[in-house]
Amino acid sequence: MPANRKYLTTSKWQRFAKISAAILGGYLVSATFHIALASWFNHVTVIITSTYSTFIVWATLMIFAFLAKNGWRIWGIYILVSLTLVGVNILGKMFNPVI
Repeated sequence: MPANRKYLTTSKWQRFAKISAAILGGYLVSATFHIALASWFNHVTVIITSTYSTFIVWATLMIFAFLAKNGWRIWGIYILVSLTLVGVNILGKMFNPVI
């Protein structure tokens, strides 16, 4: 059964924004999340765990990107979350330096 046309995105720019946010933005958020975790906790354990959990977080963020109505808003959310996680990473390196 084909999809109902009223639920499909008609704008090519919105389609591009959703697809790129799902693939690139989702990976950016999931990677920065695990890097921020590694700066606060045992980095060896986080790296080993991230081989599986990065894919799970990325797939979840891909679904979230396609459920949204505006692809550019999702890009904005993903960039803000990534910048916040970069800040958490910097704070983690300042307060929890690796010896």
